Amino acid sequence: MDIVTVGIDLAKNVFALHGIDHSGKAVLVKPKVARDQLLELVAQLPPCLIGMEACTGAHHWARQFVRYGHTVKLIAPKFVAPYRLGGKRGKNDAADAAAICEAITRPHMRFVPVKDIDQQAILCLHRTRQGFVEERTALYNRVRGLIAEFGIVLPQKVERLRREIGAHLEELPGWANRCIGDLLAHADRLNERIEEYYRAIAEAARQDSRSRQLMQLPGVGPTTASALITSLGGGHDFKNGRQLAAWVGLVPGQYSSGGKARLGRITKAGDAYLRSLLVMGARAVMSGLGEKQDRFSRWVRSLVERRGYWRAAVAMAASKLRLAWAVLKYGEDFRLTAGNA
Repeated sequence: MDIVTVGIDLAKNVFALHGIDHSGKAVLVKPKVARDQLLELVAQLPPCLIGMEACTGAHHWARQFVRYGHTVKLIAPKFVAPYRLGGKRGKNDAADAAAICEAITRPHMRFVPVKDIDQQAILCLHRTRQGFVEERTALYNRVRGLIAEFGIVLPQKVERLRREIGAHLEELPGWANRCIGDLLAHADRLNERIEEYYRAIAEAARQDSRSRQLMQLPGVGPTTASALITSLGGGHDFKNGRQLAAWVGLVPGQYSSGGKARLGRITKAGDAYLRSLLVMGARAVMSGLGEKQDRFSRWVRSLVERRGYWRAAVAMAASKLRLAWAVLKYGEDFRLTAGNA
């Protein structure tokens, strides 16, 4: 078969394939392929372009298919939907595979970088740690809600909550006292696990030369550097730093028409975890400026005065992300100086 492009709709057990030739004619249509048969089927195909949605298991299958000489592209699901012929009403596995096959041939389509097994292993550390952080936040909110039922309202800051709640425990009835004590003990265990995962991430970052170079940027610590490496790899999937900033969602959305440019809020597209790390790093830099009078510090102060605190934080995050792209793209050829920091 003269197959040049294949779209695969991923699932847990049953997959759908749609392949076309040079003329765009469908020459491979398999709406139901069992999981244990997928790799064997793909291995029999001539080297071609394979597209999949960037969902659970996509990176694993991409690594498997590359071994057989195929070129694999991953697409965000929201970019596939417009190419489904039946729209929202005609959604099924076969239609999704055909839409993927069509979407990956578009010249201006944006793709998700394929992660290797080491990147995904480190990313597991980030996802697990972040899950513990979110669980801890939910736990403290639960504590506040429970004690508020007994007329005890404490400050929102966690440090003050832990410091002041001890004086109110005796005011709680027996079972409520036990529940709050168990929740606080669980929070202590979560703090220990979060710290353990932070140390593991920091150690992995220190062992990676690219991470060490990224950590030279202001506001980029071990966690952010490690997250950038695991998410972006070498940055070769992006033409420039601004394209990467748009992919992470740190640029304003456009609503332009009639030759008049209208810029709105930042898009907040892409990886929210990566974006939050960059913004928090920018805020840390802003809080540590003090009375510094170097060129960078003066620029940050003027930006805060002109555009406000949060816009300045987002602008700094986008600037550092562009520099991070240059570090990953050019490696040792990119020299960080005071002028571009």
